Amino acid sequence: MPVHVRKGDEVIILAGDYKGRTGRVARVLTKQDRVVVQGSGIDGIVRNMRPTRVNPQGGRIEIDRSFHISNVAPVVDGKPTRVRFERKKDGSKVRVAVRGGKELGAVSPARKGK
Repeated sequence: MPVHVRKGDEVIILAGDYKGRTGRVARVLTKQDRVVVQGSGIDGIVRNMRPTRVNPQGGRIEIDRSFHISNVAPVVDGKPTRVRFERKKDGSKVRVAVRGGKELGAVSPARKGK
């Protein structure tokens, strides 16, 4: 199944505690159907690390938060949009925003035989 968001996309959170906040997709976890989102309004998960030989000080590290892929949508002009997949004349497949028709990026390159 084609995924409507990709690494580097600007997305908005549609549900949950962070609803309405935007961020950038850092990773897409396809097997879990989740995306890792980085953003100024999205607090990461804080993990307390115990001192080890590698890190003798220990401390707290912040891990980026992941969201289910159905709870995020790409942002176009500050608003969430659905994604449509279209084939161009040269045979390449692209993602197109339903809101405004803006091209979001290529999915597959042009076909050589056409």
